[in-house]
Amino acid sequence: MKRILLLAAAATPLLLAGEAVAQEFIVTAPEGGGEPARVEDIVIVGEATYRNRSDETAPGLSYDQQYFQRFEPLSVGDALRRVPSVTFLSDVLESDGARMRGLDAGYTQILIDGERVPGAGVDRSFFVDRIPAELIERVEVVRSSSANRSGDAVAGAINIVLRDAYTLDGGYVRAGGLYYSDGEWAPSLGLTWGGEVGPGRLIVSANLQGRRSPKDKFSQRFDQPGGTLDNVEVQTDVRDGTDYSFNANYQVPVFGGELELAGVFVRTDRYQDEDSWEYRDGIQDEANLLSYNDNNLDILTDNLSLRGRWRGEMMGGETTLRLGYANISDEQDEFEGESEYLRDGTPFPDEDRYTADRTLVDILDEEWSARISHQRDLGAVELEFGLDWSSQTRDSLITEADRIRFNVPNAPGVRPTVPPFSGYAPVAGGDSLIEEDRLDPWAMISGEAGPVRWEAGLRYETTDVTITDETAAPADRVTSNDYAELLPSAAIRWSLTEDDRITASVARTIRRPRFDYLSPALLEEEYGDDDFIGNPDLQPETAVGFDVGYERRLGRRGVAGINLFYRDIANLTEAVVVTDAAGTPLVGSGGAGTFVYSVDNVGDGQVWGVELDLSTPLDALGMPNTGVFFNWSWLDSQVDDLMGERRFNGQSDQVLSAGFTHDIPTWQAAFGATYFHQGEAYDRVLAEEIHTRYGDNLEIFLERRFGENVVLRLTGTNLLDSSKDEDFDKFDNVADQIARNYDEFELETESAGPVWQVALRWTF
Repeated sequence: MKRILLLAAAATPLLLAGEAVAQEFIVTAPEGGGEPARVEDIVIVGEATYRNRSDETAPGLSYDQQYFQRFEPLSVGDALRRVPSVTFLSDVLESDGARMRGLDAGYTQILIDGERVPGAGVDRSFFVDRIPAELIERVEVVRSSSANRSGDAVAGAINIVLRDAYTLDGGYVRAGGLYYSDGEWAPSLGLTWGGEVGPGRLIVSANLQGRRSPKDKFSQRFDQPGGTLDNVEVQTDVRDGTDYSFNANYQVPVFGGELELAGVFVRTDRYQDEDSWEYRDGIQDEANLLSYNDNNLDILTDNLSLRGRWRGEMMGGETTLRLGYANISDEQDEFEGESEYLRDGTPFPDEDRYTADRTLVDILDEEWSARISHQRDLGAVELEFGLDWSSQTRDSLITEADRIRFNVPNAPGVRPTVPPFSGYAPVAGGDSLIEEDRLDPWAMISGEAGPVRWEAGLRYETTDVTITDETAAPADRVTSNDYAELLPSAAIRWSLTEDDRITASVARTIRRPRFDYLSPALLEEEYGDDDFIGNPDLQPETAVGFDVGYERRLGRRGVAGINLFYRDIANLTEAVVVTDAAGTPLVGSGGAGTFVYSVDNVGDGQVWGVELDLSTPLDALGMPNTGVFFNWSWLDSQVDDLMGERRFNGQSDQVLSAGFTHDIPTWQAAFGATYFHQGEAYDRVLAEEIHTRYGDNLEIFLERRFGENVVLRLTGTNLLDSSKDEDFDKFDNVADQIARNYDEFELETESAGPVWQVALRWTF
C-alpha cells in the first residue's frame, strides 16, 4: 500500500474561500513498486470498470475516472449524474449546483482532494460544472463527516480527487468537438503529461472546452389555476462559452519529507442570450404582440489557486505543513431591453415604449489558508490532531445604471439605438465587504479490533464575521458576529466476512448562513410587494446525522449496497415578519397590507431516505464483458415555515441512474448507455411556489480502440429531448399567498435537443 496526500492545488480550478483541510486517502500503488501507472492503462480503457470499495472508515462510495470516461462528460457535474443521491435543479443541459440527497446545494460540501471549496455564490455552494472532467482521478461520495474535515456537510460531501504528479507516466492528447441541436459546433481540446523532472515528478495539463446550451421555452400565464389565459411567452435561450484551464503539480523530496508545489488557473468566458416574445390571449401573431425582451449576460470568471505542502517524519510521527492562496474574480455585464407594443391598446406600428437596463457585477473573493497537523501511532490506537486557519475577504460591487426609457415607432424584434448608460449606483446590498476568519482545532483517534475498524473525533470550529455594507442605514453599515460549534463524529466498519460489511456513523455538522442573508440593507418589494432585510446576527444551522449501511462484494469486481440516513437539523433558517418593539409588524414600502420580512433561526427540520447502489459485471450470466450499474434513492423530509408543513425546498422525491457497458475484445470496441430520472421537486418561498418536473435523460457511447495508444469515441447526450416543466404560483404578497389570492399562475416548459460528441484520445 502507498500513502498519498492528495491536494486540491494539484489540479482544481476553484479553491476559494476554503478552509485548509487536507484529507489522506489510502490507495493501492500501481504495479511496479509504487511507480506511476502507464498512461494508456488509464486513458485507453479496455474493459468495463465499476465502483470501488472505499477503504475509509466513514461510510462512502468511490468511483474511478474510468467509470465516467467512456461517456466523455464535459464537467464534474455531468459525471455526478451517475452516482447515487445527487440531483440538480439546473436548466436542461446544465449541471451546476450538486444537491446531495436532494437538499439545497448549500447543504452539500464539495471537496477537492479532501479540501473544502466554497464557490462564488451567495449560498456558499460550489458549481461543479466549472471543473473539467478531464482532471478527475476519482469521485468519492462521503456520506458522513470526520473530524479532520470541515464540518460544512449536512447532507454529505462529494470529494473530487484530481490527478497529481504520481498519477501518470507519459502523456495524452484529446481532440474532438460537440455538435448541438441548433447546428453549431464547439471544440474540445486537451493535453496532459506526467513524468520525472529533476529530482521530483511533474504533471501539467491544459484544456480548452467549448460549452453551448441552446434551449427553447414556452410559458402560459393565467389569472389563477384553471382560470383565464392572459398571455403566452415564447423564448429562446442560448448559453455559449469557452472554458480554459491550466494546472501543474510538482512533488520532490525535501528535508527528509516531500514538498508539493501546485497551481491552477481556470477562465470561464460565457455569453448568455435570451430573447422572448409575449402575446396577448395566447394568439401568436403580430397584432397581439405585447412585448419583445432582449436579455444578454456576458460572464468572465477567473480562478487562481497556489498551494504548497510539506510532509515528513517529525516528533515521533508524521507532520504536515501547508499554506495556500486562492481567489476568484467574477465579472458580469447584463443588458435587458424591452419593447412594449400594446400599452395604448393599439397594435404595431403605433408608437411603442422601449426600456433598457444595465447591471454590472464585480466580485473578488480571496482567501489565505494554512494547516499544521500531526499523526502518530500510539500502539493500540492512532492519534491525529491539527489546527486549520483561514482568512477570507469577499468584496462585492453590484451597480445599476439609470434606466433608459423612450417612445419610438418600433418594429417587432428590432433593438433601437440605445444611448450610453450613465448614473451607475450600487443596488441595495450591492456594495459590501465580508471578512470571515476561522480557526479550527481538531483531534481524532482510530483503531482496529479484529474485523472492526473505528474512528472517533472532535472538531471545534470558530468563526468571526465582519460585514461592511455601504448601502445599509448608517447605523448598520458595519456589523459583526461570531460563533463557535463543537462537532463530534464517530464511525465504525464491521467486516462480517471477506465479502460482507456493515458501516455505521454519527456526526454533528454545520451550515453557515448565506451571504445575502447577512446584509442589513433593505430590499424593497423583494418578494412581491413585500420587503426584505437581512439579519447580520444569524447563527449557523446545525445537524446531527446518522448513516447505517450494508455492502456486499459480488464476485471479483462487483459490489452492491444499501444505506439508510437521517438528519435532524436545528436552528433552521426561515423567513420571519419584522416587528417593532411592541411586536407590531412593520409596514412594507408597498403600504398597508405589505410587510417587511427577514430570516432567523427558528424551528427544526428532518431529512431521511434510503439509497441503493449496484455496480457489477455479469459474470454469473456468462457475460464477463458486460457491466451494469444501478443507483436509486428515495428521499423525504419535513420542515415547517410560515405557511405550515412542507418538504425541504427543491428536494426531489427520488433519483435513479442506471446503465451498462459492453466490450467486444475481438473488435477492440465497446458501447453502452446511461438512463437518468429525477423525481418531482417543490419550492415554497415568500410570495411564490414552484413545482418542478424533469424529463428523463438517455446517453450512449460507441468506442473503437486502435492498438494500445488510440481510442475514438462517439457519445450522445439528451437523446430523449429532456424537458424541464415548472408550475409557478405567484402572489402579490405573503398574506395573499396564505389566502390563495393569485396574482398569476404560470406554466413553463424548457426543452433542448440532443448533443453529439466525437473525441479522439492518443497516448504517448
